[in-house]
Amino acid sequence: MKILAVSDVHGDKSFIHEMAKKGAEEKVDLVILAGDIVDHKGNIEGLVGPFKAKGLEVAVLPGNHEGLAEMGFLVDKYGAKNLHGCVLKKGDVGIFGCGYADIGIHQLTEQDFFDTLKKAHDSLGKVKKKIMVTHIQPSDSILGLGMFSGSSGVRKALEEFKPDVHICGHIHESHGVEDTIGKTKVINVGKTGKIIEI
Repeated sequence: MKILAVSDVHGDKSFIHEMAKKGAEEKVDLVILAGDIVDHKGNIEGLVGPFKAKGLEVAVLPGNHEGLAEMGFLVDKYGAKNLHGCVLKKGDVGIFGCGYADIGIHQLTEQDFFDTLKKAHDSLGKVKKKIMVTHIQPSDSILGLGMFSGSSGVRKALEEFKPDVHICGHIHESHGVEDTIGKTKVINVGKTGKIIEI
């Protein structure tokens, strides 16, 4: 399975068009937009449509700049799959997620991060590979660059559920940086257009 994962686009439509072209050229099975998709005014137009126009399946997750209304619009208008507290299965790969972050209008507590991930994970059933998607990065990781604490709830979920891959974003300064926690490859996909094969 091949995934194109991106986060923290913040309304950059030209970048979205580049990523849609890349996704089509790479023949990806899924595009994951891992939060902070909208611009600072909350505008969501033109951020999923280019992928759908290329025939690509899209899953979305809210960051600290999106709420339920924006996610609902993307799901209803474009048929995108909302990963917040939900599961998406593609063959023998199970994907589960939790959106939002620790700053801004849309925040969760550490317990909320863990509980949302646990509920989604527990509904996966039997899969050979697992991908966990959050907007915020785990605590005690190089992704925080020693300046940004990250989420202890996400870290706890990583250690307990042991996904093969964890996709996140949120910290612009560490876009593209990877870490390993236990057996999990943790990737801040950021505004880089990361291709992940699993």
